[in-house]
Amino acid sequence: MSLRAAATVEEETLSPPSPETKAPAEVDWHMLDKSRFFFLGAALFSGVSAALYPTIVLKTRQQVSASNISCLKMSFSILRYEGLRGFYRGFGTSLMGTIPARALYMGALEVTKSSVGGATVRLGFSDATASAVANAAAGLSSAMAAQLVWTPVDVVSQRLMVDRYRNGVDAFQKIVCSDGFRGLYRGFGISILTYAPSNAVWWASYSVASRLIRAGLDRTDSMAALGVQGLSAAVASGVTAVITMPLDTVKTRLQVMDGVVEENGRRSAISAFQTVRSLVGEGGLGACYRGLGPRWASMAVSATTMVTTYEFLKRLSAKN
Repeated sequence: MSLRAAATVEEETLSPPSPETKAPAEVDWHMLDKSRFFFLGAALFSGVSAALYPTIVLKTRQQVSASNISCLKMSFSILRYEGLRGFYRGFGTSLMGTIPARALYMGALEVTKSSVGGATVRLGFSDATASAVANAAAGLSSAMAAQLVWTPVDVVSQRLMVDRYRNGVDAFQKIVCSDGFRGLYRGFGISILTYAPSNAVWWASYSVASRLIRAGLDRTDSMAALGVQGLSAAVASGVTAVITMPLDTVKTRLQVMDGVVEENGRRSAISAFQTVRSLVGEGGLGACYRGLGPRWASMAVSATTMVTTYEFLKRLSAKN
């Protein structure tokens, strides 16, 4: 359904549907059964998170490594010394945070997309421009909402990926004892700087790519729509990964590495600038792109799976 059509849906609902009425091309926020949407979303995205978690572990290990280690070598090392369980270190903690974070993300995404899309159409923008603006605004707001829950979970789960804590509770207690509750929000600022623009770029790129790809297709069936969604998601992920990778590496280092540094006999919290300087000292600007391969692969597969699952979820959750 176009944004212009969505803006006039209230008028359309006042008249009875004709026998020729077809299902809308897109299911909007007002069409969803909200309880079904969030319940099914938690189940579906938990499965997606489980499938993609090993790539997150690989990315994190590469980012905190003092030297450049290939994905293959890192994978063999984890498998040899930790077994398959090594690829799922911290997964339980991550999953506990994924469910409420995803709920916030999906709610903010749909509400913002619907309201901003309708507003931009009423201001006289074209459907293409309104869609890009609405998707960018939705990506921005949803990322900021999700980070309120996700940052503490991310800090604990990433510590579990690289350190030898007994479990998530042990990691949580030790972080709070050493750094206070502020330690759970280490890297929150840079997480917002990373994920909020990243989501805005991703959703705007996805909107533009999907429109361009659809314009070149003659087919409009469900299989063609699925292909368009997957290809658009992969393109948007590539663009976003390259743009935001340095910020993601700095964020991961801030969250995982020791929180204090000694200078002139004084202990102080490590800053983002000191983290960047350390990274550049280790391997130049290329060090900021360690883990780009796993991140790109993770983002592409995750985004493709997420978008197709998300559209499927919305259709499952549509009101009769």
